[in-house]
Amino acid sequence: MTTTRRTLLAAGAATLAMPGLGHAQAAWKPERPVTIIVPWAAGGSTDQMVRLVAPELEAALGQRFVVVNQPGASGSIGTRNALAAEKDGYTWAAGAAVDVGCYKVLGLLDTMLADWNLFFAVANVNILVANPQAGIRDFGAAMEAFRSRGASLAVATAGVSSAGHNMMSAIKAATNINYRHATYDGGNPAMIATVSGETPMGAVLLVEAAEMIRARRLIPLAVQAEQPVTLQGFGEIPSITRWLPNIPAPLNYFGIWCPKGVPQNVVDTMGQVWRDKIANSQRLKDYAAQRAAVFAPLHGQEAFDQAWKMVRQTAWLYFDGGTAKVSPDTLGIQRL
Repeated sequence: MTTTRRTLLAAGAATLAMPGLGHAQAAWKPERPVTIIVPWAAGGSTDQMVRLVAPELEAALGQRFVVVNQPGASGSIGTRNALAAEKDGYTWAAGAAVDVGCYKVLGLLDTMLADWNLFFAVANVNILVANPQAGIRDFGAAMEAFRSRGASLAVATAGVSSAGHNMMSAIKAATNINYRHATYDGGNPAMIATVSGETPMGAVLLVEAAEMIRARRLIPLAVQAEQPVTLQGFGEIPSITRWLPNIPAPLNYFGIWCPKGVPQNVVDTMGQVWRDKIANSQRLKDYAAQRAAVFAPLHGQEAFDQAWKMVRQTAWLYFDGGTAKVSPDTLGIQRL
């Protein structure tokens, strides 16, 4: 069987599997490869998630989904490229929804969460980790180190507006500690910097640090979650609320998105694929279980409503911390 015939049969099968699309609105059948821009370095949380989602989309739609890493400027460069691309459904962006929701607050990119069609796969948990040689064994010891060493104590993150930076901003707001922000082009480089001892601590996502925690090359200090989190092959990691009971811990949703303005049949078809394929993906379920993430196959208004909680919290953290370029309330982002 030729490649063309296999592709046509796969696309036809995908169309038949979408009963929710009526005769008046034909299903989208991509005729060439679709690009998903990961605006972070390879190996990080976004990259991991997208490389699991892409094969599921290929199986459903009978077309290649090509993952392209375009890191820089806290994810805003790759996201800008997706926003500027032709609105035909062939270029998508990926990442954490809170980043897209706060770029305008930070003055990085003129876009808001409502400008995108959202499709989430997982929700991730932030974690503070330490190099074993740093002499920091738990979050309480980290707080003592921050108080005694202040701006000389480096914490690696994936950059301004990254999940780890948001966690450190929340900690700083709750405690008035100081630290030196060591920025990298993604969660994986930040995690590697902490493993190598380039920085004594790192604030990243648990999915990025999971393997090194299991290998005992990183010490998990605390997760930014309401309850302790159990990591397969390691055990329980304490919640930051043990030390800081009032710190916010909203879920951090990750997925892919395309700008509003793409043809409606693209959005409708992807919605059907999300309900039929992504929501039943064993690969994504296994990934979430192994990396202590939350399987969250949300899309549309439900995705927006859930992500908006963290956008509101984070936008005001930036404003209160002096890093916002625009007041959130002028953009319709009210305090929680």
